Amino acid sequence: MADPKGFLKLTERETAARRPVPIRILDWKEVYEKRDAAVVRNQASRCMDCGVPFCHQGCPLGNLIPEWNDLTWRNEGQQAIERLHATNNFPEFTGRLCPAPCEGACVLGINQPAVTIKEIEVSIIDDAFEAGYVVANAPERLTGKTVAIVGSGPAGLAAAQQLTRAGHTVAVYERDDKIGGLLRYGIPDFKMEKLHIDRRLEQLEAEGVRFRTNVNIGVDITWDDLRSRYDAVLIATGATKPRNLEVAGRDLDGIHFAMDYLTQSNKTVAGQPITNQIIATDLDVVILGGGDTGADCLGTATRQKARSVTTLAIGAQPAEERQEHQPWPTFPTLFEVSSAHEEFGERKYLHSTVEFVGEAGRVTGIKVADTEFVNGKRVPKAGTERIIKADLVLLALGFTGPETQSVTLQASDVAISSNALFDRNPDFSTEAQDVFIAGDAGRGQSLIVWAIAEGRAAAAAIDKYLEGVTELPSPVKATDHPIK
Repeated sequence: MADPKGFLKLTERETAARRPVPIRILDWKEVYEKRDAAVVRNQASRCMDCGVPFCHQGCPLGNLIPEWNDLTWRNEGQQAIERLHATNNFPEFTGRLCPAPCEGACVLGINQPAVTIKEIEVSIIDDAFEAGYVVANAPERLTGKTVAIVGSGPAGLAAAQQLTRAGHTVAVYERDDKIGGLLRYGIPDFKMEKLHIDRRLEQLEAEGVRFRTNVNIGVDITWDDLRSRYDAVLIATGATKPRNLEVAGRDLDGIHFAMDYLTQSNKTVAGQPITNQIIATDLDVVILGGGDTGADCLGTATRQKARSVTTLAIGAQPAEERQEHQPWPTFPTLFEVSSAHEEFGERKYLHSTVEFVGEAGRVTGIKVADTEFVNGKRVPKAGTERIIKADLVLLALGFTGPETQSVTLQASDVAISSNALFDRNPDFSTEAQDVFIAGDAGRGQSLIVWAIAEGRAAAAAIDKYLEGVTELPSPVKATDHPIK
């Protein structure tokens, strides 16, 4: 284990420093300084190697956290990445983007700040790439079976790597011009530079995964045609339908879904020309929604030199410490200050949107009211209405599910569940025996660790369907911890 007395010697939690705000808002590079190896090693020593490591319970991937904490403390980087890769195909993604439910379940977190699991994880994989430990792991034999994966987000890519290593020939279809899904065009570079996607894709291609971009299944190729070409199909298209806000004035110009705004910005940062770009320069921006997507919009608007940015949330500001109704080891809802919140803007809570107001067909403001609770529902409080100036409004209210209307299988339809998701069995299969569902398309909007876990589990189910047996790990079932 790591230093048996490490958690007694080091009681403080220390993470990587963020670059100074005045400097980092001038570019799109990641906000964190290079991680200090000595700090990472010391933090790894705080892991207690618990008799029952509840961090495993917190992580859907079942990451072997105490093991690679110990190996990090011992400076055994190659062994650490082997243990990390045993359960997680893409720790460079999760280490940067996951909210870390593992840390919420850390036993040390009962009476001390939790172990910096995310920091250790991302340090292991970054050092492994730098040292040349991440290499292609091509299969020793091919099965002759073929699999089409529709969607190139974390679920689709994880399934592709697992199935390819099992010997199947896998093609990943993506309707956009580059592979990565929301990792590519939904996450700003200041949170994760795209080099992390590109170098992982190089590994997948070397292992044999085939990528097909600019192909919209259901438009360019029918779903039934796709099924006729492959022995199995995995739908991993994500939950990309944005949640709308149907109030008066919604049709005014200048009101956009957050993902449309972020996608255009990411393409611009990548050097792609955009016509009629949604851009925040010299505008008063209001973001509706206080989650991660809203913070991504805030950081993007800051770098585009917005005049002002206000983030509105309909609910109350979360507590800064764990509350009684969210006891350890559950994942608590806490007030968090992201890098974007440090940089610019104002956050307001208990603000309900009443209507959008405008002139000459364009938004000029938002009429809001205080939020009050009536019979358990959040409603605008009468008499508290006022107008917040807004030249650009971004709706970051989450997603309602996958684009189910685009999937039509004439031979055997994939059913749609009551909550507008693709219906599936616990093993990720569907009524169409050769079609499987993984990730947010069947689960609903969720965490990146759940996407990768479901991709790995769906790969095991597909391998068993094709071969009769499987040796691939299956960390979760489709029915585990459903999104309500």
